[in-house]
Amino acid sequence: MKVSELLKPEFIVPNLKGETKEDIINELIDLFKNDPRVEDIEKVKTAVLDREKVMSTGVGKGFAIPHGKTNAVKEIIGAFGKVKEGIEYDALDGNPVQLIFLLVGKDNLISTHIKLLSRISRLMNKDDFRHRLTEADSADEIIKLFNEEEEHFLEL
Repeated sequence: MKVSELLKPEFIVPNLKGETKEDIINELIDLFKNDPRVEDIEKVKTAVLDREKVMSTGVGKGFAIPHGKTNAVKEIIGAFGKVKEGIEYDALDGNPVQLIFLLVGKDNLISTHIKLLSRISRLMNKDDFRHRLTEADSADEIIKLFNEEEEHFLEL
């Protein structure tokens, strides 16, 4: 599965409003409130926030990848958002986070979940790609950037 297949305009927020890590995570999860693939939004929130308590998903370089696994979803879902000024996220490098990619997997799809986490991490490890994402103003532009970067990534 490609990262770009997860992202749809309705699951991208170019300017998240939350002021705390938990606010931002909830704002992204709330995008799925009326999504038929989500059976229990509160269980999704619990899975992601419980995972966050184990260790911060702020991996550094202004990027975080909050994630969790739960049978409250019928399939893997993902969302992406940006915080213009960055927020305190308890990131591993101690820096604020601007780019947040939420990934929620189903308990029995562990292999796909891990592959997607790895792919997202590799994409987001590229300084130029992260910079272009921070400059993007719309959901469509963000999707286009992910599509282009992933196509380039697959050519390697």
